[in-house]
Amino acid sequence: MTSAAEPAQPRPAATRPTSPPIPPPTATYRLQLQPGFTLHDATAAVPYLAALGVSHLHLSPLLEAAPGSTHGYDTVDHTRISEQLGGETALRALAAEAHRHGLRLIADVVPNHMAVPVPERLNQPLWQVLRDGPDSPYARWFDIDWTAQPGPADAPGRGRVLLPLLGDRLGAVLDQLAVDGERLRYHQHELPLRPGTEHLPLPELLARQWYRLAWWRLARTELNYRRFFTVNELIAVRVEEPEVFAATHAVLLGLHADGVLDGFRIDHPDGLADPRGYLRRLADATGGAYVVVEKILTGEERLPEDWPVAGTTGYDALRRIDGVLTDHAGACRLAGAYESFLRGGPVRDLCQDPHPAVAAARRGRADMTGPGGELTAEVERLVRIALRIGAAEPAHADHAPEQLRSALRRLLTDYPVYRPYARPGEPVFDDPLQAAGAPGADGAADPTERLVAALALGELGRSADKDEFCVRFAQTAAAVAAKGVEDTAFYRWNALPGLNEVGGEPARPGLHPAEFHDWCQYLERTWPHSMTVLSTHDTKRSADARARLAVLAEQPDAWAAEAAAWSTAAGPAFDRDADWLLWHTLVAAWPITPDRLVAALLKAAREAKVHTSWTAPDPGYEQALEQRARAVHGNAGLLPRIEGLVHALAPYARSNTLAAALLHLTVPGVPDLYQGSEEPLYTLVDPDNRGVVDLGALAVRLTDAASPRPGDLAREKLHLTATALHLRRSGPLGAYRPLPAPDHLLAFARGEDVVTAVTRLPYGLARAGGWRGEVLELPAGGPWTDQLSLRAFPAGPVPVAELLATYPVALLSRRG
Repeated sequence: MTSAAEPAQPRPAATRPTSPPIPPPTATYRLQLQPGFTLHDATAAVPYLAALGVSHLHLSPLLEAAPGSTHGYDTVDHTRISEQLGGETALRALAAEAHRHGLRLIADVVPNHMAVPVPERLNQPLWQVLRDGPDSPYARWFDIDWTAQPGPADAPGRGRVLLPLLGDRLGAVLDQLAVDGERLRYHQHELPLRPGTEHLPLPELLARQWYRLAWWRLARTELNYRRFFTVNELIAVRVEEPEVFAATHAVLLGLHADGVLDGFRIDHPDGLADPRGYLRRLADATGGAYVVVEKILTGEERLPEDWPVAGTTGYDALRRIDGVLTDHAGACRLAGAYESFLRGGPVRDLCQDPHPAVAAARRGRADMTGPGGELTAEVERLVRIALRIGAAEPAHADHAPEQLRSALRRLLTDYPVYRPYARPGEPVFDDPLQAAGAPGADGAADPTERLVAALALGELGRSADKDEFCVRFAQTAAAVAAKGVEDTAFYRWNALPGLNEVGGEPARPGLHPAEFHDWCQYLERTWPHSMTVLSTHDTKRSADARARLAVLAEQPDAWAAEAAAWSTAAGPAFDRDADWLLWHTLVAAWPITPDRLVAALLKAAREAKVHTSWTAPDPGYEQALEQRARAVHGNAGLLPRIEGLVHALAPYARSNTLAAALLHLTVPGVPDLYQGSEEPLYTLVDPDNRGVVDLGALAVRLTDAASPRPGDLAREKLHLTATALHLRRSGPLGAYRPLPAPDHLLAFARGEDVVTAVTRLPYGLARAGGWRGEVLELPAGGPWTDQLSLRAFPAGPVPVAELLATYPVALLSRRG
């Protein structure tokens, strides 16, 4: 393999003609392109999006994807824009229409993987590898460990690719395989035959291929190509190879050179062998285009400063905005109420170490790499590399395979962030792995764990195997974190589900305003053009659904009692945890159809992998869960209670919705609006959040959004969004400066002419008797106008009750 620290190779010369630099976005709008919403539909929406006030359209992946793809992350052909979406002609027409309205385009890029489609011929580079094996010119494209599987009968030492696509063991499905000329067919699958083998008897024919057909269940332990997380249908691409980068990015770089695309969102950079090297190559190829990365930052982790990017895609902002609008003490109390709901006993304060959410995350990681875990194959690859290193260098020998497995599992389970960024040949500073293998309290040390940690950090010198171990450990760590925490633990520990978002920290609920201000000033100082988000195609619950759930954290005892009453009204519960999640889901997304509710709950149960899973479904459990969910809509005693609670929460949820929206639009960074989120959006995990949005209807409503209609939250949010976006487009927001504010108010200035003020913890505010005599000191220098209500206020102390008489938020300006 090419070393992760290999000097940069020549870059594609796809740079723009010399022209004035294009300014960064003021705001972007994410569009989920799919067969039901194509590039033609996006073109029709341009006038509305320009009127809304964004500067850039943020497009989901554009290259040809698997047939019917609703997301585009399953690329099959890098040489063309998706014909399902309208093709390159439609993309150029969209760009032209956008430019006429003063808008630009940003595209999502998927450098880490391609689809293993059905039929497989749709991915021609992979097709040629399956046909010609390691001799194929495309063999270097894919991250395949050829040493892990014995090769064809006539070349056993050359390896082959495991294809785990059979519905049963090979012997049970032999009669379902059919040779058709130079192809092998299995139901809808279509595979190439190695030249000259098509006339052999079937058993011999199978033994002579460069791939081994296998039962799908063998993927966990025997798969020998890297995947996107645990998805067998997405094979990893070695974009660290210069020729692979050039081939997979040529179309997009050409469109950038032509001025069609102005920037890129990079999907899953933590899957790459060398994220920094990739981003530098991309920056060189584009002349420094606007680029953001979907890097998930954990805790106080910071984006590497040597990455040539504008920032992240914004999940770090989501956590801070949600956090400052969440009641810390109430969330802690609610966590205790959740544990009591599940197991009985008194309610305890659970915001103390060790927190159950931390333990759940650790168990989720451990389950990924333990015996039979979903990432066992990835661990086994690391074991093989370590054994080769030991065989080559006596100093590192005599670490048994099981010792290596155990050490790897421990280190991957305990690693506190997504992955290390070690590069062979470069020193590493302050990585958690550097403490691995150190003597414990009893003075003992684990030499195997120390060896594995040193190899993972590239501290033992250079060789092909050592460099590969360093790279593969980092990639595996990222998969363990994503699947073990976000896609497992966050479905198991459900105290306040709104906290369980990408990059979330349910063990640390809530954020003090001072911490929020510190983070905003950090972002402005270091990554001023980083994206910020509230809802995305990957959030488990949209921002407005989470805004409702945040109110529950302000009334933990009352909500726990209500949830218990709902369980009683629904009849004996077969799973108390499922009940708790059911009631939260109903509150978050009400009104919700039975089908949407069941789909979200079944996905949550399968991801949790406690009672059922995608690979080992329990039909009895799933049927009971579905019956429990569907019965809600026919329960005459329960429905009024649900509707009554949602109605009672509405004024406080309204406050949270508008506060989050205004913070999103006025804190440092570039706000990225998810399609349809300019109005209240109560969606759940995908595919629920990836549906087609009627932008035409939104365009009609935008024309009179400013007209006051009390009680119409949709109109209020649309008006707030358009107003803030146009303020951003009228000129840069100035330096961020916190303003002193009473307990339930968060306020800051942007330069000398903009002030944001939002209500926080509105239920607690109401219980305390409202604003009473509290004031906000508006900066001196002239009168201020709230752009939302158009009411004027003098500089100096202003009663908060008067300032927020119309809306629970204010966007004050004294721009002309």
